[in-house]
Amino acid sequence: MENDLSYHVEEAARAEEEVSVLKAYVEDIKRKVSDMVVEANTDNAELNKLITENTKLKHRLAILSIAIAEEQMQSKPTISDSSKMESITDILHQLFHTAICAAFPDITDPPVVIAVAASNPKFGDYQCNSAMPIANIYKQSGKKVTPRNLAQKILDNLPSHPMVEKCEIAGPGFINIFLNRDYAVKKLQAIFQNGVQPPTVERKKIIIDFSSPNIAKEMHVGHLRSTIIGETIARLLEFLNFEVHRINHIGDWGTQFGMLIAHLQDRFPDHLEKMPPISDLQSFYKEAKERFDEDEEFKKRAYDSVVKLQSFEPKHIKAWKLICDVSRKEFQKIYDRLDITLKERGESFYQTRTEKIVKELEEAGFLENDDGRKIMWGDESTTVPFTIVKSDGGFTYDSSDMAAIKHSFANRLQEEKADWVIYVVDSGQATHFQILFACAKKAGILDPKKHRVDFVGFGVVLGEDKKKFKTRSGDSIRLVDLLDKGLEKALDKLKEKGRDKVLTPDELKRAQESVAYGCIKYADLSHNRNHEYIFSFDKMLEDKGNTAVYLLYAFTRIRSIARTANFTPEKIKELSKKENISLEHEKEWKLGKVLLRFPDEILKTLNDLYPHHICEYVYEIATTFTEFYDSCYCVEKDSSGDIVKVNYGRILLAEATAMIMEKCFHILGLKPVEKM
Repeated sequence: MENDLSYHVEEAARAEEEVSVLKAYVEDIKRKVSDMVVEANTDNAELNKLITENTKLKHRLAILSIAIAEEQMQSKPTISDSSKMESITDILHQLFHTAICAAFPDITDPPVVIAVAASNPKFGDYQCNSAMPIANIYKQSGKKVTPRNLAQKILDNLPSHPMVEKCEIAGPGFINIFLNRDYAVKKLQAIFQNGVQPPTVERKKIIIDFSSPNIAKEMHVGHLRSTIIGETIARLLEFLNFEVHRINHIGDWGTQFGMLIAHLQDRFPDHLEKMPPISDLQSFYKEAKERFDEDEEFKKRAYDSVVKLQSFEPKHIKAWKLICDVSRKEFQKIYDRLDITLKERGESFYQTRTEKIVKELEEAGFLENDDGRKIMWGDESTTVPFTIVKSDGGFTYDSSDMAAIKHSFANRLQEEKADWVIYVVDSGQATHFQILFACAKKAGILDPKKHRVDFVGFGVVLGEDKKKFKTRSGDSIRLVDLLDKGLEKALDKLKEKGRDKVLTPDELKRAQESVAYGCIKYADLSHNRNHEYIFSFDKMLEDKGNTAVYLLYAFTRIRSIARTANFTPEKIKELSKKENISLEHEKEWKLGKVLLRFPDEILKTLNDLYPHHICEYVYEIATTFTEFYDSCYCVEKDSSGDIVKVNYGRILLAEATAMIMEKCFHILGLKPVEKM
């Protein structure tokens, strides 16, 4: 096998080299033909000879392009050797790109349009719709061709692949593509031995910055979206085997800490020796803020405390750490309940780095004086500058963010050396990050050729009155209260369905947490993150439609099929070595094709970082499974309830469905339970 692969790789390389030479020769002939046409005394016989030679070379080039494609396909491992599902769209794009380039070598960068076919199976499973735009290209150059004829030329040059059963031309020039069921069986069958594997991507080091609450303030509903969306994107990237660093850039440095430390010194003079009872930091913060706003002497002491803190005076550092520790414990309670993992890296981490970056920017001439401030402009697209140093000499979010992005990309010892940085922050901060990226490029920190940065913005959470989600008094809703309410509502829903009568107390508790936290996460993730959404427990807890409750129930029902047939996970794995997944019935085949799209949905989400793609996909799996289950018996019983027949191929299809759904759930942060 290895020798065969080596041979095919060498043949492909030789063919590619010959194509390269021929292409250069064709271009040379084109130039000669053009020069001869311009010459008034061109020898017609010589011109005709060159035109004929050019035509022959184009034909030879087309043949070699097909040969290269076939060699490349053969040089890859065969489907029986691969443990991974593959992106169908990527394979089809590669095949048709090769065919179109061979059929129309005179078109530079030809359009390759691949789409999932309509639901009617007679139109195939996928379509190549490139003939129409290619016809338009020729029309603009004065050539009249029909899309149907162009489609035929594409098919004439299409390399073979085990994934494709056949192709047919339909209508004005659509190419309907029919997938091979044997290929599908082998790909889905591999799941039982290897698990649900990710598509192959180039491994990168990624920093994802999300959640980011402020010390001494309780997490509220405003932190919900960044935390949930950031966690899901991190899980997606980890599933794809990237090196992912989850950073919680908390607000733990700045003017407010002088205020808090001064208030702590007054309220608890012995705080350095005895832990003060300040578990309710929200109230503590409000008290300090009232004093700061009303008492000038206190305000002066607060500012003095800031200076001492930022000078790293030991007593002030100890008081600061005490306040941070109290907040950190409260944050962690929320993260534990939502199953969120983060590495804390507060603004304090960047204090000394901020001093360095400010000095470097000033020495490089990037800073301007503006009424005592030191500002930095980005590029022509930015309309406001960054304030790098305030008029009083203090730093800002702008300066610490410049230090943070340098720390992320800097190729130095003790720095991150990341390839990609993702900021999950509300859309109101879009302008700030646009300026940050522009300034980082200008300073040579961010190199678009080597680095990728993404601002993952999101809309606000609305109440059922379609206004910003707040309490009746106008305060932000505490996240802990929201989670508690979710648990209460979930338990009511389970009791309404009588689950408390059939589940043990422990099973009921797990189901309650699964539904409560799952519905909060899924309601957020299932919406396009750019849009606002209305927070409604009643809608979240509906067991119909695209909701977490419906999906969790569907998953539990699917898993119960194998249990009904007395199959444990171990027995399923053994069964898969003897029996194949069944894809013969039209509903089996429809479900199988949806499952095969898993890599495409993962890659689509990777490219644009919109988690709602995965939500829509897992909902499609669930509804398609229902169609299959209504038409295809997996376990048949007699009138007394005894099993009389088990369709092993369908049991395997049901289990493959559950495994892919479970992987989607993991990425979305949902925790399914075996009994609900």
